[in-house]
Amino acid sequence: MRVLAMLDGSLADPDRPLLRADDLGVQRGDGVFETVLVVDGRPRKLDAHLERLARSAALLDLPEPDRAAWRRCAAAACAAWDGPPEMVLKLVLTRGVDGTGVPTAFALGTPVPELVLRQRREGVRVLALDRGYEAGTGERAPWLLIGAKSLSYATNMAAQRYARAHDADDVLFVSSDGWVLEAATASVVVAHGSVLRTPPATAGLLPGTTQQQLFEAAEEAGWVTKVEPLRLDDVLSADGAWLVSSVRQLALIRSVDGRPLRASTHDATLRELLRL
Repeated sequence: MRVLAMLDGSLADPDRPLLRADDLGVQRGDGVFETVLVVDGRPRKLDAHLERLARSAALLDLPEPDRAAWRRCAAAACAAWDGPPEMVLKLVLTRGVDGTGVPTAFALGTPVPELVLRQRREGVRVLALDRGYEAGTGERAPWLLIGAKSLSYATNMAAQRYARAHDADDVLFVSSDGWVLEAATASVVVAHGSVLRTPPATAGLLPGTTQQQLFEAAEEAGWVTKVEPLRLDDVLSADGAWLVSSVRQLALIRSVDGRPLRASTHDATLRELLRL
């Protein structure tokens, strides 16, 4: 089951060609995207995703996304969906065909993959991998697009394949000077007592919409939240560590480089805060 919607609110056949072969999103990964979890026909944190889509577009010098049009597009996809209660809605914006100045934009809805559902239930084993740059590189070299959710995801996917080839489920990127960054497609959150911590975007990572949602809910419930630099030892010594993303929501980190992490008593509480 899939559904394809356009910015004007119309639907298209997901089994028919949509992109031109010379679209720069295809040729060079020149574009941005957001992935939204839809539950019972209602997209979660859509405004936050559209805000991040606009930030990413600005970093790539793309035209500012028309948020009203994207809301119309998302609404059309949600209304047309007749699959499982949860849908993955990917919003895609490319530079379009070279020289035309006309972006390509669409939203594709698909079911949540079984692998993601299993990781929600069972957690993940991660490998700590060198991201290849020092913390703070994004501020010194904005052309690297660190912090933009661009379509250039080849490195992230290669890292996940490497992890799976080495008996793990995902990666934990660490800067070359030893600071924890993020996973290939998720933010990292750790608990020490009743304090939740996550690395700052300035370290060189993509700000997480679901991480922000979790922190807002946790603060209302009396938790302390901190956005501050983390070392790998902070993950290994935590009272719980998670990969947090829009579709996966919460996946408990079971081990890092084969070293088991302690079982967390906070997992069920945090899941309730996200209303899984």
